[in-house]
Amino acid sequence: MRDGSSWTLLSNYGHVLVCLAGDPHMRLRDVADKVGITERAVQRIVHDLEQADMLTREREGRRNHYRINASQALRHPLEQPHTVGELIEAVSGRSLD
Repeated sequence: MRDGSSWTLLSNYGHVLVCLAGDPHMRLRDVADKVGITERAVQRIVHDLEQADMLTREREGRRNHYRINASQALRHPLEQPHTVGELIEAVSGRSLD
């Protein structure tokens, strides 16, 4: 069936960023449930996003706090004039300032 229900415009990376921007204390298990992927996949995505300087993880007791680097440029050449913060704001309606 080609009704468009089998794909989305944003990748799982974008979905993880939007989730953590909305709730910086969200458990990765909960992110996985929201995005519809495994917790292990979310862990790999978070690692990749950290390596790309798009987010940082800070330990707070037994939980993690995720801080989105809103000024980081997007990676694809077509998107590079734009930042992670612009993407989050466009998708979620919330500013990371």
